[in-house]
Amino acid sequence: MTSDQKTWTVSDVLHATGGRLVCGNGATRFQAISIDSRTTRAGDLFVAIAGQKHDGHNFLGEAFDRGALGVLVAEDYISEQFPPASPESASGGRWRAGPVRKQEELWMAVPDTLKALGDLAAFRRRQSNVSVVAITGTNGKTTTKEMTAVVLDQAFNVLKTPGNFNNLIGLPLTLFGLSDSHEWAVLELAMNRPGEIRRLAEIANPDLGVITNIEPGHLEGVKDIDGVMEAKGELLEGLGQDGTAVLNIDDQRVCRLAERFGGRVVTFGIRSSAEVSGTPVSQTRTGSSFDLSWYDESVRVCLKILGKGAIYNALAAAAVGYRVGLSIEEVKKGLESAVSLPGRMEISTLPRGIHLINDTYNANPGSVAVAIETLCSLKGRGRGIFVIGDMMELGQHAQDAHRQIGILATRAGMAGLYATGEFANAVAKGAAGAGMDRRKIFIGTREQIVEVLKGRSGPGDWILVKGSRLMAMEKVVEGLRIDD
Repeated sequence: MTSDQKTWTVSDVLHATGGRLVCGNGATRFQAISIDSRTTRAGDLFVAIAGQKHDGHNFLGEAFDRGALGVLVAEDYISEQFPPASPESASGGRWRAGPVRKQEELWMAVPDTLKALGDLAAFRRRQSNVSVVAITGTNGKTTTKEMTAVVLDQAFNVLKTPGNFNNLIGLPLTLFGLSDSHEWAVLELAMNRPGEIRRLAEIANPDLGVITNIEPGHLEGVKDIDGVMEAKGELLEGLGQDGTAVLNIDDQRVCRLAERFGGRVVTFGIRSSAEVSGTPVSQTRTGSSFDLSWYDESVRVCLKILGKGAIYNALAAAAVGYRVGLSIEEVKKGLESAVSLPGRMEISTLPRGIHLINDTYNANPGSVAVAIETLCSLKGRGRGIFVIGDMMELGQHAQDAHRQIGILATRAGMAGLYATGEFANAVAKGAAGAGMDRRKIFIGTREQIVEVLKGRSGPGDWILVKGSRLMAMEKVVEGLRIDD
């Protein structure tokens, strides 16, 4: 906690969440909010969140042992653990012996602790004078967030989403880091079902909203790409007519969302009709360059990040800088200071002269297509080899989406295709059906791919490794680096 971060009173918590004080000293003041008993510190309020793997209600004792001054729990938990001692006490006040071990322990209760966590973050957001830019899209959210933060950092004190704290837990934890010194917050919003971005926007209350693109992703929760469009469009609902939407004019579905939006729109893209446009210049092993233009100004930007996708991410960040009044030179300086994130188009050269592209952070059909395009632009006369793990959360579209990846790899002239996972056969079927020699296709485990690929690759080859996060395709990268 920094010196200018605000503390929390019991009144703050109850007002923000609509909760109630079960027992304890109502004059207590909390230093910070915690949801993990392992990192709870003296003076914290511990909020018990029921997650997929663990339920915070099982760790209340540990939180108090670490110095928490109070806990916020679900009403259902209270009714189970604190049955009223008599009918007249059911309205609150006197309880049978329950998990309260010390008379001074402070307990508050709400119907839903996850919602309460967001309500607390929204309360903190309303208390601050910070301006907020919220970023969503199928691909490029995190890189765009990082680029936007370094652009705004040229003139402002910026808070940004750490890592991928972009969901209903991560976003509130980010906002709890707000201090009086912050002028802008750059927040990433993710979703895997309808309504999530609406709720995240409700919490963040953004002034600017960025949509990077709309591609097939999280289809399991939203059914089809139009469902993705509607889900991403929830950000624009949260902006209202007073907000500004920063939108990718080169994306057809983003343009459809722009037509519905009643506020200010700033467009970005490679097309010259964009308000903030970029003309790609070159793609090398060390980065990408493009000419950034707005009004009658233009400047060459040399990114340390690879791929056409990086240029779009940079244009989105540039459009934010443009909207808030930064000079084109300030934007250039910010963009050129941005560095690639781990697992995102990271290039290394192995001792045998093999070029390895680690793009294992995640995968969906759109990001795979961009990664293959980047590989083709880099390899020159070298052989391109593609290693692919499953793309998750595609629902009923999974088989066809993986088959299409096989077709794409064939059309891109890949010299080898290595697939692992539940949908590896679909990838192979697509590749073979498009004309790839079956001897160039291998299906196996990550370990088998590493072993076979070491024997089939040599100097000058370019190997691209990609897959969804759950596939842990970085293990292939690590395996290829061992004893090379």
